[in-house]
This record gives sequence, C-alpha cells and structure tokens, in this order.
Amino acid sequence: MYQRILVPIDLADVELAKPAIASAVMTAKEANGVVRLVNVLLITPPMLAEYVPPDFDEQQRASAEEAIGIVAAEAGLPPGRISTVVRQGNVDREILDEAKAMNADLIVMSSHRTGVRTYFLGSNAGHVVRYARCSVLVVRQPAWND
Repeated sequence: MYQRILVPIDLADVELAKPAIASAVMTAKEANGVVRLVNVLLITPPMLAEYVPPDFDEQQRASAEEAIGIVAAEAGLPPGRISTVVRQGNVDREILDEAKAMNADLIVMSSHRTGVRTYFLGSNAGHVVRYARCSVLVVRQPAWND
C-alpha cells in the first residue's frame, strides 16, 4: 500500500524514533517499499556564530550524516531500500519539504505523549499531521504514569 515512507529522526533521542522506524520497516517489507530517514539540523542563530568554530555547521552535518547512517544500517532493510538525508532549517517545514521531494505516500514519526507544553505551543508532529499531503502515522510512546 505505502511504497515511499519518510521517517523523521531526532538524533538526540534515537530511542524515541525506534518504534517509528520499526513500523516503517515493517510496512516497507510488506509492500516492497522504500524508507528514507531524515534528520533536520537547526540553523545556528547569528548571535551564537562568534562562539562556535567557523566550520560548525559542516561539523554538525558530518556528524549527523554519520549517525543517521548507523541508524539506517541497523534498521533491518537492505541498503537499496533505505536511504538517509540531513536537512537544515525549521523541523516541520523541512520534513514536509522532504516528503514532497521524495513523493512520500506515508510519514511515520514518533511523538512524546501530549502535555501542557505541546498543547499550547504545538509540536513538530502536530504541524506535520496538519499540513502533510500524504498519510501520517504518529507512533506514541507508552505512558508510564497512566
């Protein structure tokens, strides 16, 4: 059913992404589809530019590309059926742009359980769900306090 699946990955919390990756891989295996993992780097604010090395953005990108490559290698799909990309900018906008660029028919993403902070401020997952042109599966983490 779904042939082109996009999975946003926060490399600062790969454990959070593992259920989404597993769901995407399972779906791709059933449909002989492909998975693309995307990580979005935030733009370094100009006011911090003087406090970081001149090649900070390049270092961040290289580190992210290496880390997401490791995640992809451990995902359980052959290399020809899983790819990675590192983008830079606003997280939800870059996810939506990558989905459009690859003509994704499904975005699978993890989300923390909703709380007051995300209820009032919104979340990346919420923005993606609202504005995506394709189906979105949000995989929630189990509640430990419920």
